[in-house]
Amino acid sequence: MIARAFGLPALRFNGLIGVLVVGLLLLVAVFGPWLAPYDPLKLDLMARFQGPSAAHLLGADEFGRDLLSRLIHGARTSAWIAFATVVFAIVFGTVLGVLAGFLRGWTDRILMMVNDALLAFPGLLLALGFMAVFGASRNGIIVALGIAYMPVAVRVVRGTVLSIREREFVEASRVIGNSGVVTMLRHVLPNCLAPIMVLATTMFGWVVLSESALSFLGLGVPPPAPSWGNMLSTGRPYINQAPYIIILPGLCISITLLGVNLLGDAVRDWLDPKMQD
Repeated sequence: MIARAFGLPALRFNGLIGVLVVGLLLLVAVFGPWLAPYDPLKLDLMARFQGPSAAHLLGADEFGRDLLSRLIHGARTSAWIAFATVVFAIVFGTVLGVLAGFLRGWTDRILMMVNDALLAFPGLLLALGFMAVFGASRNGIIVALGIAYMPVAVRVVRGTVLSIREREFVEASRVIGNSGVVTMLRHVLPNCLAPIMVLATTMFGWVVLSESALSFLGLGVPPPAPSWGNMLSTGRPYINQAPYIIILPGLCISITLLGVNLLGDAVRDWLDPKMQD
């Protein structure tokens, strides 16, 4: 009812679940240092493989480190890397996509030739190649995944611009003497925001999964810094002795992906009038 009062469509149940999950992730990412009961790097060998208890609500890992604290800081790591990567890919992808779609000609041919060459590789495989160059670090992951997913943004934005550039309001902008830059910024770019927002929401989930995969392979955030991916990797040898060590970060990844996908569907429905009741 509140949404209707402000002229906004009401969220469906799936969208509400997505908002709650993503909101909780962002809350944990921002306030993680204050929410975590322990230092995620603190060793306590007397508590090795200790199950859930009053001292360690979700148990302790092979070095006695509190799992809840490590999951919270892992959420902080994943959310920050995903956010920075999405901003990197969307910003550069939007700039290149608008230029290619609006200018056409040789600019379009050259940009799309390079873009199609990057799209020929799976995103994770391309990121692995760039990680070999940049090294295993947070900034390296952000740049590698940003370059890997940027071609998708370029393709989506270019397609949208191609459908907009021939419309009457763009022609009117040219007729009254506006330069190409003014026309792109004032008339073309604002009309690309809807697909960009949907893509950014979906891409956030892709990046969380890719970052976890890279960390699992040992090319992501280097231990002992916690991330959900390297927690899966380091806990794998102890799956029989303490299965919760890998079940918990796996559940965090799965729930986050589910929430992001539900939120992406809700954003798409909200921005597409045809999807609204």
